Amino acid sequence: MSIKHKSEIKINVGLDENKVPEELFWSADDGDIKDMEAKALLLSVWDSANKDTYKINLWTKEMPVNEMIQFFHQTLVSMADTFEMATSDDKMSATMRDFCDYYADKMGIKK
Repeated sequence: MSIKHKSEIKINVGLDENKVPEELFWSADDGDIKDMEAKALLLSVWDSANKDTYKINLWTKEMPVNEMIQFFHQTLVSMADTFEMATSDDKMSATMRDFCDYYADKMGIKK
């Protein structure tokens, strides 16, 4: 298989003297996104050779806890959707969404 097109995604992290993130910016060529500010990011990369996931989890000092709670909820819902698309396992996806509803209820997030 030959590659027809390449796309680049960039993440720039501004760190303080203790290497704690103070600012996050990301760009995506195909999405016409250039230096968009973010307060948090979760990135998982699958290493097929080692059957392991590498993770980058960053958030800035300015990320409010209430927004982190909402960010996690939206990320969990997105994971359930992606899991269903990738596996066609509607029963487990529904179970994952049930947890998302439970999480939202316990964390006081309105739907």
